[in-house]
Amino acid sequence: MSPVLRVALLLAVALAVGAGVGLLPPAVLFVAKPLATVLIIVHAAQRGHDEPVARRWILAGLVLSLAGDVALLWPKEGFLPGLIAFLLAHLAYIAAFASRARLLSRPAPFLLYAAVAAVVLASLWPGVPAGLRVPVALYVVCLAAMAAQAGVVWLVMRGTLAATAAWSGAIGGALFVLSDALLATNKFAVSLPMASLWVLGSYWAAQWCIAGSLRERAGPTSP
Repeated sequence: MSPVLRVALLLAVALAVGAGVGLLPPAVLFVAKPLATVLIIVHAAQRGHDEPVARRWILAGLVLSLAGDVALLWPKEGFLPGLIAFLLAHLAYIAAFASRARLLSRPAPFLLYAAVAAVVLASLWPGVPAGLRVPVALYVVCLAAMAAQAGVVWLVMRGTLAATAAWSGAIGGALFVLSDALLATNKFAVSLPMASLWVLGSYWAAQWCIAGSLRERAGPTSP
């Protein structure tokens, strides 16, 4: 990522978080939040030319995430459309990670994230409205599967030249689980102090790491 793009991303994230916690006018969020994700899309588009299948799916996931970001600018009316957009984004990420390592080829990450998903759902379930319980449960399962498959890729790629990129994807999956667990806790269980800081910060860190799982172009043409 070029220095200009990096500074623009940090500024967009800072503005979005500032608006989210009430330090800036709410209208700032309508510009800064989508802009931050667009900049990560630009970052990802410059990478991964050696694995076109994974690159297409990760870009698709980021674009679907952008749609979810826009929907969630309206927290009540846009929650279900945003949930669906992010569910589709996670399916795209699963396809990307499955192109690098066979789905479920290592059971340990799936067992770990199944336990995490069970704990999260059990703790939040009483506060989830009846009409949202099925989509929320499906979303949590899909999110956990995405993070688990990212972990599978890292386990498979350890000791290879692709290990660093695979580790970035695994960290991205874990951060996405953290971000959504914080968001769901804030929405369905208890109001968290400075929620936007923790939710948005971990969310864009997750997306950055997933984009970073695409390797840079080799040689003097690297971005």
